[in-house]
Amino acid sequence: MALSLARKGYQVVLCEKHPHRAQDLRASTFHPPTLEILDELGVVDPIMDYGLKAPVYHYRERQTGETIAFDFAELASDTRFPFRIQCEQHVMAGMVTEVLESLPNVEVLYNHSVVAFDQTDKGVAVHVEAPLSMRHFDADYLVAADGGNSIIRKWLQVEFDGFTYPEKFLCLSTNRELRDDFAGLAPVNYVSDAREWLVLLRAPSAWRVLLPVRDEVPDQELLTDTFKERVFDDLVGDPSVETVHRTVYRVHQRVAESFNFGRVFLVGDAAHLNNPLGGFGMNSGIHDAWNLHEKICACLEQGHDAAQFEKFDRQRRAVTHSFIQAQTIQTKRFLEYSSDERHEERLNEMRSIAADDGRRREFILRQSMIQSLRDADAVD
Repeated sequence: MALSLARKGYQVVLCEKHPHRAQDLRASTFHPPTLEILDELGVVDPIMDYGLKAPVYHYRERQTGETIAFDFAELASDTRFPFRIQCEQHVMAGMVTEVLESLPNVEVLYNHSVVAFDQTDKGVAVHVEAPLSMRHFDADYLVAADGGNSIIRKWLQVEFDGFTYPEKFLCLSTNRELRDDFAGLAPVNYVSDAREWLVLLRAPSAWRVLLPVRDEVPDQELLTDTFKERVFDDLVGDPSVETVHRTVYRVHQRVAESFNFGRVFLVGDAAHLNNPLGGFGMNSGIHDAWNLHEKICACLEQGHDAAQFEKFDRQRRAVTHSFIQAQTIQTKRFLEYSSDERHEERLNEMRSIAADDGRRREFILRQSMIQSLRDADAVD
């Protein structure tokens, strides 16, 4: 958001409440339309140089080893980037921040936390807590990209409807080469199983193993060597596998009742949360920002027009409900089947999609997020 506005020559202040950028292993999948956006911003090349190109991903059956493959290369006529790039979010954030810090019209402020704001029909007064003082900024617009616990969303008293999954997710990252354990493993693999589904995902720094865990098991127990050994003994028959990172987190499916509040806007996790299956969270946040920046630029050039932001709200909330929420829920249901009969129906459906050229193309267009952007643009 900051870079897209700064590239157009506008003054931008970016406030980060922490003393540095987050370095944890968050999202790591960049879909084709996101790469196109980053290309327009001039930062896609270093991300592609660092990241892993992943045109193919798999749905796998854990018990039988059956694999159903989908290849983004089929979308070469739809995008300049017919593949995913696997690159840790913090790497991309670092690359973008380096560009921002080199621009004279941008202030990047660490240890600066927005605590309140006052809005009029002329602008927004933003009140920020700095390490040794309070600072105040007069802005044309305030964009909240401050995450699932957004303080700005809370000040707006916005309903954040949805639900929280009963189980937690455990992510274990390892330098072990899992392709030595699984023949033909793709960089991205959704592994279905009645007992314990998995996601096996390759990032440049490590393989990531994502699995559900029971809510009643304390986090500290899930992060122990004992639990780690159980997971890898079951997965590859080797409990001694070492990890480089372990984390437990809760997963939500929630959408704010509005993303637009006059001159204040919600984007990314501040506006919507979904489970990580499919890699849609970070990408949809970037798509929110790209859509919104076009409206802000138009208003800065021609004068404030509330209709522009009402359209942003309609476009991005529509696609959040119709695609991002629906698709992530559907993927999770496929992986966690509750009965052999029901799962066999879903598996047959996936086989049928993969075998039919037309249906397969439609499916890949959705999974690549190309279709979601087209759908959003079609909303008037």
